[in-house]
Amino acid sequence: MADITGRERNENEPRLYSDLAPWFHLLTAPHDYREEADYYSARMVEAALGPVRTVLELGSGGGNNASHMKQRFTMTLSDLSPDMLEVSRSINPELTHIQGDMRSLRIPGAQFDAVFVHDAVTYMTSEADVQAMAETAAFHCRPGGSVLVAPDHIRETFTPPYTEHGGHDGPDGRGMRYLMWCTDPDPADTTFVSDFAYLLRDSDGTVRVEHDRHIQGIFPQSVWIDALTTAGFDTKTHTSQWETPVFYGTHRTA
Repeated sequence: MADITGRERNENEPRLYSDLAPWFHLLTAPHDYREEADYYSARMVEAALGPVRTVLELGSGGGNNASHMKQRFTMTLSDLSPDMLEVSRSINPELTHIQGDMRSLRIPGAQFDAVFVHDAVTYMTSEADVQAMAETAAFHCRPGGSVLVAPDHIRETFTPPYTEHGGHDGPDGRGMRYLMWCTDPDPADTTFVSDFAYLLRDSDGTVRVEHDRHIQGIFPQSVWIDALTTAGFDTKTHTSQWETPVFYGTHRTA
């Protein structure tokens, strides 16, 4: 399937991470992430044995969290989408960016003081995916280092259908407003659907509408804990002001 740029696109790939990636920071702006980034940073430092100086982020997307965390850590960013890595480079040009899948990435000889996985982990749609992500985190985390995983939802507190909306205006005259409609067509399986409607205003004032479907994963808290524990982390949870718990812990030294 060709996207609006004319290039071929995997039909299961969300458009926000491919042909619509240049609009990403108008959907979710980097400056909105400081409080979250500070919270996640504190949890990683809390869980680690010894100082946290280097952090690998899996599924780093547009680099929003990293734009704040880099003030505290040396960050290495990885994402499946080359388009999103370009978006991230626009605000984090000094950081190392690596294209890779969080389920299978292996950076030879690289170990970090902490591994951070934000909401991109919500695209894990099976328990096998979650376990593979945890094994990737363990591979790249030094003994005594820490991990933090922050899915958007867990099954115990997931209450679809619901909607969200928002958007931003850019200095170049472009603007975006979006509506997200989240549904769970089959509560017995491990996926849910987020449909987005985007109103995109170009710098010349013209406005168009685009649709984007995201298939995402939903699991009980025990799946996240078990995956990280099996991968070698002493795992615990922490519930923040954003209500959904994060899963974090220490990479066992023996």
